[in-house]
Amino acid sequence: MAIKPTDFYDQLASHGVDFFAGVPDSLLKEFCLCIDDRIPRDKHIIAANEGNAVALAAGYYLAQKSLPLVYMQNSGLGNAVNPLLSLCDPDVYSIPVLVMIGWRGEPGVKDEPQHVKQGKVQLTLLDSMDIPYEVISKDDEQFEMKISNAVETAKNENKPAVLLIKKGTFEKYSKGIPISGDKQMKREEALEIVLENLDDNTIVVSTTGKTSREIFEIREKRGQTHKQDFLTVGSMGHCSSIALGIALAKPHRQVVCIDGDGAMLMHLGSLTSIASLKPKNFRHILMNNEVHESVGGQETAAKDLDLSAIVEAVGASKIFKAETPTELKENIPRFISCVGPSFLEIKICPGSREDLGRPTIKPIDNKETFMKFLKK
Repeated sequence: MAIKPTDFYDQLASHGVDFFAGVPDSLLKEFCLCIDDRIPRDKHIIAANEGNAVALAAGYYLAQKSLPLVYMQNSGLGNAVNPLLSLCDPDVYSIPVLVMIGWRGEPGVKDEPQHVKQGKVQLTLLDSMDIPYEVISKDDEQFEMKISNAVETAKNENKPAVLLIKKGTFEKYSKGIPISGDKQMKREEALEIVLENLDDNTIVVSTTGKTSREIFEIREKRGQTHKQDFLTVGSMGHCSSIALGIALAKPHRQVVCIDGDGAMLMHLGSLTSIASLKPKNFRHILMNNEVHESVGGQETAAKDLDLSAIVEAVGASKIFKAETPTELKENIPRFISCVGPSFLEIKICPGSREDLGRPTIKPIDNKETFMKFLKK
């Protein structure tokens, strides 16, 4: 039987854990909903990336001497390795942190291709980092003891300790995430308009999550090939840098990066490279629904920020915006035809079709056909 998120939270609270930071994960979604209900906003921070979350937690511990919890999907562990080893490790500052990791790609459990390698090396990676861990699953009758063990290890040894959470561990939490319906377009409708305005020679690099899934299905529906699209199914936050590298190597080809707000915020520093290099053929589209939709719909910091203003402040890019199909149809030709780099923010509402599928081609096959397309 799956574990009630409230029971899990209560056990953490009994050990004095009162500060939470992290990046949402679908395996931890129900637990995060529970935290939202019970913890004030200044003690539950959805961070830009996992490394930021570890640093936030470290700062909280330094000020309060109270054990914090950081949560993440294991695909984001790479972002956290630096502060875990160069900040929290006993060989450096020796800071205790409880780290809760969703185990995507666990061997023997069906998952998407981008998670396979990370899941396979998960335990070996933690062993190599000398970070102790407890594995928890839905049938775990000892989860309370495992939480206690991890907490005591973190506190007694002044080091990070991990709670590794298997798929299906948590039962559904009663409260869902409210979805705002005040914006007119869904992402798929906006992508239809965008793709209609790109010629057959345009190079497209799309971000991880539902954006790439919808682009794949739009191409399928139209009977088109996928050769001009690089579907970045993993490496969240790096889509714009991939696109920038291509734009620099192919200065006479138009390159369009289709990004998401959560992904863009994760590695916002890539904007400085775009501004510094000023590639005339670089087009950056932001699909902004202000949530981490693919992993549960938790809000991103985009809700409180003007991301177009940030891009404009960094410099170089010409700025365009659209919130309705009419605005998008009017602005995208100017966005495409101007001398770049250019940036188009499309405000959309969260949500996607219930029957939305996943790419049926392997990542390596996508890479091979895409590289042949780039030779043109």
